Amino acid sequence: MAPGVELGFAAAVGPAEAWRLRSAYFPSKVGGRPAWLGEAGLPGPAALRCGRCRQPCALLLQLYAPLRDRPDAFHRTLFVFACRGGACYRLPGPQGPLCVFRNQLPRRNGIYPEEPPPEEPPPELAAAGPPRRLRCGAALCRICGCLGPHACGRCRRVGYCGPEHQALDWRRGHRRSCEQHAASGDGSADAIPEHNEFLFPEYEILIEPEEPEFLADSTVNPDDEQGAIETSKDLKEQEEFHVTSSTGEACQSLDEETLEAMAKHETEDDKIFQMFKERIAVEPEQIIRYCREGEGPIWVSGENTPEEKDIPNCLCGARRIFEFQIMPQLLNHLQVDSLGESIDWGTLVVYTCANNCGEENEYMEEFIWKQDFSAGSVCLPSGYEAKSSK
Repeated sequence: MAPGVELGFAAAVGPAEAWRLRSAYFPSKVGGRPAWLGEAGLPGPAALRCGRCRQPCALLLQLYAPLRDRPDAFHRTLFVFACRGGACYRLPGPQGPLCVFRNQLPRRNGIYPEEPPPEEPPPELAAAGPPRRLRCGAALCRICGCLGPHACGRCRRVGYCGPEHQALDWRRGHRRSCEQHAASGDGSADAIPEHNEFLFPEYEILIEPEEPEFLADSTVNPDDEQGAIETSKDLKEQEEFHVTSSTGEACQSLDEETLEAMAKHETEDDKIFQMFKERIAVEPEQIIRYCREGEGPIWVSGENTPEEKDIPNCLCGARRIFEFQIMPQLLNHLQVDSLGESIDWGTLVVYTCANNCGEENEYMEEFIWKQDFSAGSVCLPSGYEAKSSK
């Protein structure tokens, strides 16, 4: 990826274009099954379970992020997995219901041609459904697309990452297709559906450089109805007006000095959230902010911001550095609202090995930090609909 901040946006992909999200096209995408890059050392089922409830995690997104100055990372993808249980997101901080893995390959490898993939899909790929196996022969889970070392005990034709997904697939219809195969030997009825209720909805991620116009004018034009952003002072004055209007005679007893102090009061948290709003206002639909070895993340709150000591070094001994963050706008694409607890975050920040180590091209686990909105952070710019604010 290019220097400077790059933004990612979710774009719908129809069935006729689903081939673009396969491994051979090195996609950046939200949801669906992983489009694995390398085939060596994939994370196993145990590594992809939630750190809190121990249920399987689903692919949240993957980001193709090659390092052009590193021949060993000519191809490079980061995979973020997330638990589907809303209760697991109650606590902020590291890991928990989230995990991230990095994989890379040199240009010359045993899997992909050295030349870029064609812009049109090969006929066999355009019509193909999700793969059952990697080219090396390793089975993939029929539900989540991760390693599936457990085979159906009856037909032995399909793999699963564990008993949870085997039971889900049985309820979804594998029982019938399994019986048909046992009776006729025909496996055509056992084609893998593109989507199921465990997977997050699938979108392509389109990458664009962040335009610097937000820095050109830090003041607010009150006549600009499309992009007007209230300053912290304006917000606080509105809040104080609301308070004094709604509390009636109680507020009339406050002296002028106290009211002035209330009007001028602005916490550090307010300032940080205001900076966040102003920064994302130009492109309120952004779901990714990428800037490895450059500008750091923009935080939604002054609370639960990691210090250097909170970010563990890589297993190779190198420190980890900020690479990208996932914005709360992504929640609007995931269909995770519920009457009970829902998946939620203010921002998810991914840190990766500064040395970009990668023994034998295996998948290396990296570090992810979850920050929530503070209680008072409730107003995002127009067009940027936060699902909720904690």
